[in-house]
Amino acid sequence: MEAGILLFLIFLVLLFLGIPIAVALGGTALFLIWKYQLGLPVYSANFYAGIAKFQLLAIPFFILAGFILERCGISKRLVNLASLIVGSIPGGLAIVAIAVCVFFGGISGSGPADAAAMGAVLIPAMIAKGYEKGFSSALIASSGSTAIVVPPSIALILYGVITNVSIPALFAAGIFPGLLAGFSLVLPAYFISKKKGFLGEERGTFKEIMKAFKESIWGLLAPIIILGGIYGGIFTPTEAAVVAVFYGLFVGMIIYRTLKLKDLYPILCDAALSSAIVMIIVSFAGLYSWAGSTLGVMDKTASFLLSLSSNPYISILIINILILIAGMLLDAISIYYIFLPILLPIIAHFQWDPLWFGVVMTLNLAIGQFTPPVAINLFVTTNIAKTSLEDTSLAVIPFIITMFLALLIVIYMPSLSLVLPIWWNLYTL
Repeated sequence: MEAGILLFLIFLVLLFLGIPIAVALGGTALFLIWKYQLGLPVYSANFYAGIAKFQLLAIPFFILAGFILERCGISKRLVNLASLIVGSIPGGLAIVAIAVCVFFGGISGSGPADAAAMGAVLIPAMIAKGYEKGFSSALIASSGSTAIVVPPSIALILYGVITNVSIPALFAAGIFPGLLAGFSLVLPAYFISKKKGFLGEERGTFKEIMKAFKESIWGLLAPIIILGGIYGGIFTPTEAAVVAVFYGLFVGMIIYRTLKLKDLYPILCDAALSSAIVMIIVSFAGLYSWAGSTLGVMDKTASFLLSLSSNPYISILIINILILIAGMLLDAISIYYIFLPILLPIIAHFQWDPLWFGVVMTLNLAIGQFTPPVAINLFVTTNIAKTSLEDTSLAVIPFIITMFLALLIVIYMPSLSLVLPIWWNLYTL
């Protein structure tokens, strides 16, 4: 019991003191390893073991691919195409923003990266068309969060590595819930825009649409090539990430010619920095999880949660409320490593499908990315919009509500997540 209190208390105290999450996780683990004499040499061994997995190589490559494809100018071409198609309906540009964010999420796999890339293009355009800064910032922050649900999702890769669930099956399972999450954001965007008079653009002629389609075809092909290669058995998710990098270089340097050799160094620096942050958190979070499991804390916590209710419907609701609260305070990577060792025995007890649970958990964490107080996507977009976090926090409430409703649909309709993996013979019940 003492170990459990220390495990969570020290970590929370360090967080509230403003210590970076990775350091708080690693520092807590180091203290427990020293106090309970687990052997300090295991610290470095477990740190290395946390990232020495072939599947995790996909993360830095997908991050790099996202940076390359964003610098190619693909996002601007996709926005232009979508704007011409959607036309002048109320909130047209807002709906375009949601659609493009969901689509680009199928390239970047990262919520903050999606919000930053799309926000840089769309937020100034929305403000210029009369959209409020807070609304524009909230819309892009919430839309960008869908990137961790739609494939290729970095979050789903981590879930697959931790739980030994098929990553291609997880990717397939995230398609319909990801689209549902995007659609759930369209509803408040449309009604708020109609109420406040935010109008769309003029619908393009057939000739203009075909021209825009031709210009954006290489961007449209990116997720098709990546996911088609995975589901076609041509390459693994890790190999698909490498293919995505070379595809981005080909499009940027040969097709669009918007990417020069001199541009590669800053792109590599940005990708290396983002990848290093992710991998450091993965390593320390894995060490924190190992220390808790070794001391029996995770099993005792799981037993406590099981004692709260024997009803699976109530239990899944309690668990999702806990994950949602955690998602408001912590990043998705840390939550996976902290919570999954606790939740795996519960999943086994109720015989829940781990594939479905992975999608549910990830969609829940997507909501946390734009739910205050610690909402990384909101911080990204408010900085771009040059507005206050208070204004954006108020504007984001309708999007939180509708995406939570989408989460409930995914929770109580497991077939929504399982139909594609089963249909494509990626998964068997």
